[in-house]
Amino acid sequence: NVLLEGGPGRTGTMVSAAAATIAKGRDVLLLVPEIGLSKILLPVLEEYFGDSVMVFHSEESAAARREAASALRHESGPHFVLGTKSALFLPFRNIGLVIVDEEHDQSYKHDSTPRFIARDTAVMLGEIHGANVLLCSLTPSLESLYNCISGRYVHVLADRNDGEVEIVD
Repeated sequence: NVLLEGGPGRTGTMVSAAAATIAKGRDVLLLVPEIGLSKILLPVLEEYFGDSVMVFHSEESAAARREAASALRHESGPHFVLGTKSALFLPFRNIGLVIVDEEHDQSYKHDSTPRFIARDTAVMLGEIHGANVLLCSLTPSLESLYNCISGRYVHVLADRNDGEVEIVD
């Protein structure tokens, strides 16, 4: 599991990691905290991956969501899924990479039953399937930073041109 901390270079790193995973014939899941961010990322992803990008969130029609689940269940891949936290529960059979963009965002906490934190669920999904997990953020959560310090995650700093951030105790 890798925590990628940094600014503008994050998207390029996510795309490169996804392309390498798809080249190996494995599926990719890119989680975003809000539907609006998926609408911003979709044109960028379609530029690299074409029409193979499937979108899964609550603003998609029920038919489109059913189609995405059916494709994962029955069609040989690789597949690229862009979605919100509900996409974690799709029937992946060959997932090779789970990317959690803006991993610090409070939108990943699901407060109604069943309660879960999508970031932590993504890490567990990666463990279950033997997939790599890439957590990305300009301002990582304290939990993820602690996991880097304790050796559970690898901490990678992307190029930053927005000034330095210092954590003060």
